[in-house]
Amino acid sequence: MEENIKKIQLNDLHESLGGKMVPFAGYYMPVRYSSDKEEHLCVREGVGVFDVSHMGEFMVEGKEALNLIQKVTSNDASKLVDFQAQYSCFPNSTGGIVDDLIVYRFSEEKYMLVVNASNIEKDWEWINEHNTMGAKLTNISDDISLFAVQGPKAIEAVQSLTPVDLAGVKFYHFTVGEFAGKKDVIISGTGYTGAGGFEIYVKNEDAEEVWNAIFEAGKDFDIKPIGLGARDTLRMEMGYCLYGNDIDDTTSPIEAGLGWITKFTKDFINSEALKAQKEAGVSRRLVGFVMQERGIPRGHYPIVNSNGENIGEVTSGTMSPSMNVGIGLGYVKKDFGKAGTEIFIQVRNKTLKAQVEKLPLYKG
Repeated sequence: MEENIKKIQLNDLHESLGGKMVPFAGYYMPVRYSSDKEEHLCVREGVGVFDVSHMGEFMVEGKEALNLIQKVTSNDASKLVDFQAQYSCFPNSTGGIVDDLIVYRFSEEKYMLVVNASNIEKDWEWINEHNTMGAKLTNISDDISLFAVQGPKAIEAVQSLTPVDLAGVKFYHFTVGEFAGKKDVIISGTGYTGAGGFEIYVKNEDAEEVWNAIFEAGKDFDIKPIGLGARDTLRMEMGYCLYGNDIDDTTSPIEAGLGWITKFTKDFINSEALKAQKEAGVSRRLVGFVMQERGIPRGHYPIVNSNGENIGEVTSGTMSPSMNVGIGLGYVKKDFGKAGTEIFIQVRNKTLKAQVEKLPLYKG
């Protein structure tokens, strides 16, 4: 066993289900239970459950809560209404991204930030460092388990567990209610798969009971546990960024196609520089592409033009289980960023044709 790697609350349960546990973002996490392809298609076509309890959760409360969030995030959180969530990022002071996150608004003075597991410590230090206005901050990451019930059959699979009308919980909205007999459960219309569904936040002590209830309720819908392998292929088909692959401390939100969550209607950390960058235009941009020749793109493979000149690099790539073709994300010089543009991926010793496509890559 590696030192200092944490276990999520249900680690032993996942092992008993045959989950292959691997170190990921500082935690042992189930990467798969059966096969990545089988699990991927289970979520696209039916319903599956991810245990993503490694994610971080910070509460931001008090009169200055919104002011702090406005200062450290790129999106405009003042537009949120109660029980609405918003995708955003923490810009750093050098043009890159500290992390991407989701902001949940409970009330005018109570918010929750959900951050990536690998960045919990870094984000916590960052937000505390910038909390000059005295908002109340609480890191509840170690107390919360998070289950993502994803897929087109998610609502019917778990509706029997809650009086909340799940069909009424809109995308990027949430509610707090009873779920599987537990009170104060956060039921959120969010996810990382593009297949629909919910994310369920529960106290660690209730995690096993809630997990078992979900599987009992969903058994007629062939519900299955899903690992991180399928989570990765599902998000790639949608073109969702993964921190550490497609975005990091050196990539700007404008280059990464995250201009839509970068709002210059307010001042935030490094907003002047990012605004100037948006106005001047960027020299490279993150694109999605689909292979036109047989081959699987992987992170760090070079992207070249028809003359073999380097124009960029793959950041994420896989064989799409839904489309049965190689797909990926990568940064290319801006002239090659338009949908329909022909590019070439150097896969080992071959140069294979690909085409830039509008996201999502999987059109469903």
